[in-house]
Amino acid sequence: MKYKSVFDIIGPIMIGPSSSHTAGAARIGRVTRSLFGREPKWVKIHLYGSFAKTYKGHGTDVALMGGILDYDTYDPRISKSLEVAKEKGIKVQFHEEDAHTDHPNTARVRIGDDDGDIELVGISIGGGKAEITELNGFELRLSGEHPAILVMHNDRFGAIATVTQALAKHELNIGHMEVSRKEVGKEALMVIEVDQNVSDNVLKELEAFDNILQVAKVVE
Repeated sequence: MKYKSVFDIIGPIMIGPSSSHTAGAARIGRVTRSLFGREPKWVKIHLYGSFAKTYKGHGTDVALMGGILDYDTYDPRISKSLEVAKEKGIKVQFHEEDAHTDHPNTARVRIGDDDGDIELVGISIGGGKAEITELNGFELRLSGEHPAILVMHNDRFGAIATVTQALAKHELNIGHMEVSRKEVGKEALMVIEVDQNVSDNVLKELEAFDNILQVAKVVE
């Protein structure tokens, strides 16, 4: 995220009116798009807390959809994102939920097409920043502020070491890493934030390793 002046520290360069309800929401949508890797055919978004109560007035709906269309926080097209989605034939649904969540600005976003889908939970933490706290049922903590790779793998001895050694070979420095699993010996998820974007060639190399099921990246 680039800033033009000290005044931008309170929030990113963005389309208003709210850094939490628009910029943060746009970041959630854009991370979803980045992980899915392509434009979806349908979008289902469940809104909780403050998001559910004020999303139309604060532009949370257009911001989330703008991010899913791969618009950055300052892109003026955000305000027309729902119209653009309709023109593209993307089916979009919003659901207001009453359930209590740990954070008031929470969205559960599911997008997909004929070839698959992805579901994540994102929270807007203020100042235009967002975190992803769940991906396809796995708990995680992903800020979306740094390049990152997500590696779905079998929970087997040596799988993590194989990935980290490959990153070291390509001189990719790890800034943050965590591993989540639902059950011992089943599928697990590595979340690795790095200091620079990871090339597609590195991703293909990782996918070829034993016990690696899927690799996706989030570009800064």
